[in-house]
Amino acid sequence: MDKFEAAVDMEEHPTSSGYNWISDFVYGGIDGAVTTFAVVAGVEGASLAVPIILIMGFANLFGDGFSMSVGKYLSDKANLEQYVKIRQIEFRHLIEKTEHEKNEIREIMEAYGFKGKDLERAVEIITSNPDGWVDMMMRNEFNMTSENVKPLRGAVVTFMSFITVGFIPLLGYTFRAFVNFNDSQMFYVTAATTLCGLFLVGTVKSKFSMRHWFICGIETAFVGGTAAAIAYGVGFFIKTLVG
Repeated sequence: MDKFEAAVDMEEHPTSSGYNWISDFVYGGIDGAVTTFAVVAGVEGASLAVPIILIMGFANLFGDGFSMSVGKYLSDKANLEQYVKIRQIEFRHLIEKTEHEKNEIREIMEAYGFKGKDLERAVEIITSNPDGWVDMMMRNEFNMTSENVKPLRGAVVTFMSFITVGFIPLLGYTFRAFVNFNDSQMFYVTAATTLCGLFLVGTVKSKFSMRHWFICGIETAFVGGTAAAIAYGVGFFIKTLVG
């Protein structure tokens, strides 16, 4: 049992592979564009002044962006801490309940189609390595892995993506002094550029699915447009009530 006890002592942090930033970029970018555009659309629907759009837009951009990144950090950190705790428990079970844990590996390998001598050989190989044994249990018994989970990096990427893509709906209003658009034209241009930004984020999202990049882009733009339409309608409705 020495090899198991040594593994328990050495197991302080879960191993992880390289950080994949794309999912956090997509997550932050979509939320940033949708929520900021929804604020702009709501204020526009209520026919409020441009300074109100900028105040509410930037307040949402940085406040919601920070809140989202903190939530991402705390969520990933909690998942890692839970992973480490359960992994430690599993290492102790290798010592205290060796035969029981072997039987669980046997059941797992049977589910993969191993039988007879091949099954026993697979169980023997897996249970000869404590780290591999526990990894197999973590993946198959608890459906838990630690790959690509980097709380701080995830929070930073989410925040930067939220700010960058979320600034698109405010771009025209911020630099309105340099363009010759009336209120309606500015809103239409903002809507078009925001939908284009969401479309591009959606094409990046397509890397996570087997669906065509164009379909993913259109879907993401549609979701953002729907959220903005709802916000615009609410703003217009409230204006009619108080007007």
